Amino acid sequence: MLNNLRIKIKELAKSAVVLAEEALGSCKGQQKKKMAVEYITKHIPVPAPFKLLVSLLLSSFIDDAVEFAVQYMEAEK
Repeated sequence: MLNNLRIKIKELAKSAVVLAEEALGSCKGQQKKKMAVEYITKHIPVPAPFKLLVSLLLSSFIDDAVEFAVQYMEAEK
């Protein structure tokens, strides 16, 4: 289950980074990262009462997934 959740977070990170980039444009890295993390937290596929707990437990992984998604997106340009 945890492995599936990590895979889903990586997928969500890619979507979140694209959406943040489209919404905020360039030169707003911290705002885009915050927006991406909030998007992932909102869309984590766990029951609502557990979203906050899961996002806190996996916060480092979520941050890493966002950073990886940014690097992936920049490499695709």
